[in-house]
Amino acid sequence: MANFSKPMVPRFAVEVYQNVNLPEGGREVNAIVTVTSTGGGTTGETPLPSLSPGSVPLPGYDPDAAVVIMVDCSGSMDYPPAKMRNARDATAAAVDALRDGVAFAVVAGTHQAREAYPGGGRLAIADATTRAQAKEALRKLSAGGGTAIGTWLRLADRLLSSSDAAIRHGILLTDGRNEHEEPDALRASLDACAGRFTCDARGVGTDWEVKEVTGIASALLGSADIVADPAGLAADFTRMMEAVMGKEVADVALRLWTPQGAEVLFVKQVAPTVEELTDRRRESGPRAGDYPTGAWGDESRDYHVCVRVPYAHVGQEMLAARASLVLPTPDGSSPHVLAQGLIRAVWTDDLEASTAINPQVAHYTGQAELAQAIQQGLDLRKSGDVDGATAKLGRAVQLANRSGHEDTAKLLAKVVDVVDAANGTVRLKSKVTEEAEMTLETRSTKTVRVKK
Repeated sequence: MANFSKPMVPRFAVEVYQNVNLPEGGREVNAIVTVTSTGGGTTGETPLPSLSPGSVPLPGYDPDAAVVIMVDCSGSMDYPPAKMRNARDATAAAVDALRDGVAFAVVAGTHQAREAYPGGGRLAIADATTRAQAKEALRKLSAGGGTAIGTWLRLADRLLSSSDAAIRHGILLTDGRNEHEEPDALRASLDACAGRFTCDARGVGTDWEVKEVTGIASALLGSADIVADPAGLAADFTRMMEAVMGKEVADVALRLWTPQGAEVLFVKQVAPTVEELTDRRRESGPRAGDYPTGAWGDESRDYHVCVRVPYAHVGQEMLAARASLVLPTPDGSSPHVLAQGLIRAVWTDDLEASTAINPQVAHYTGQAELAQAIQQGLDLRKSGDVDGATAKLGRAVQLANRSGHEDTAKLLAKVVDVVDAANGTVRLKSKVTEEAEMTLETRSTKTVRVKK
């Protein structure tokens, strides 16, 4: 049994990649903001490394975690029977990966949500005894009933809200469509839970709806994936839980301040996945807004920021935006500024300088287009538009080839026959397995970093 050490708050760094030069009258500034957190420690049996200067606990901040695992126990989980058995084993593996002292619970989800462990509207505290009790409770889980995921999420929220842990996380497993509640009910549940906890979502088998599972993960700032073979659940659940145990700080926001006359056009995460954040802005002061980024461990993420600046003449220079990583304080006072970077604009009459596209901006613009092309192509294929699907998936093949995204290229090759990758010439395959199509759609938003 791994005895995970309690992590420390990492130090953050912000780097800005952009072409600062604009032509006279140019008003659109694009930048890639790379955020990296390091020095917070790792999970596993290896002791925490020596902390770098600045990698110290923030005053009044406690990084303890609380986790709720939501297991689909609907009737379809019995077809085949191994699916339910694998789900129980996977949840047991996740429980084993809990760090001592972490608060946790297991929810059995059908057309209603039920506390499988520990019960009584509370969370258990992980240790050898509670892990054993939880695994004993898991052996009693059986399949039966329908699927209403919104009820699972709301119960998880109630349980997590009983803890004052900073890291609040859910893991959700489903094998079917959300057929026993209206889409609006699920959306209302997601809106109610957003910002209160993060959640990773997994679809097992091939009878679930990709947009439902990815929508849950997106709304709750977690990851989504397919586990087509139920035998792979235990390894996947272990990886997910280990990742959660590696989180050191929650509720970090990307704060963008813009000067008078400038406005943020969009903000999106572009690595390790594409995630639209523009509509999630919360005003945080004069000309400043916060965009949620969720919980962090030792990791790096990239964000594409686009700002419209006022008209200016050649020779003028201005600060287009200031990007800061901020962490709320427990007492509600001014947030801690963890790191910041500057986005600039300089107007020039040098045509070559003003028309050059920064490599990072160009790369991630292509990655965002790749994700969109895959999703549009698959939707067109399902609707029977062969020509439209061929064009979009051909463009996806071209973009994957250009950016060196080998994993996506391999997934695309299971859906189309590639004639010329460089030019995006493809033919739709006449027979495509559900697993191949769903895997491509689920993983379409995963990106690769810029080649150095």
